[in-house]
Amino acid sequence: MQKSMVNHKNENLEEKFKHLFEIISNETFLNKQAIGGEVPFFISTYNPVNQLKAEKYIESLKKKLEVNGISVLCINLYDLSLELLKERKILDKLLQKESEMAKDKFLKQLQSALDVETKIMPAIEKLLLSSDCKVLFLTGIGLVYPYLRSHNILNNLQRIVKTVPTIMFFPGEYDGSMLNLFGRLKDDNYYRAFNIDIIKLKKES
Repeated sequence: MQKSMVNHKNENLEEKFKHLFEIISNETFLNKQAIGGEVPFFISTYNPVNQLKAEKYIESLKKKLEVNGISVLCINLYDLSLELLKERKILDKLLQKESEMAKDKFLKQLQSALDVETKIMPAIEKLLLSSDCKVLFLTGIGLVYPYLRSHNILNNLQRIVKTVPTIMFFPGEYDGSMLNLFGRLKDDNYYRAFNIDIIKLKKES
């Protein structure tokens, strides 16, 4: 499988998500037979200007897969973050402090409240354990920046997701090592995810 940059110029979301359905519904993909023992992590990029359209296509892809017997757990990291803050009854307090605190201090407090290793990962693991999903979708990546970083999510996710193919929908660019959010903000390197947009598998007979 290749890992390379996807050019978003003249992006065709209909063709992109048709391709995603063909790949994800393939037994070779579901059984992780073509990734050479690597973690089953995949990234699908899209132009940030198409955010609202992409969300609709992601939901449509989820429904189409489920109609075909492939259960999907879709986790929106922004929604998950809000739920965790509400559960701990600190969302309103944080919102009140936002206007009073310096941005850097507020960011640190938010990052502490939503620590990836001790807060986000256990929540994702709990959702996975209560699901019989065959595929995991991660969305809301752009909405949680900068208090949650995509490379940090993926690095920690390796501990709890080892058998379920996971697709992160990323509003930006991925060249097989560098995550570039919105095409402007370079994240840390992440080498272990495959770019699902350019994957080609043999069609099932």
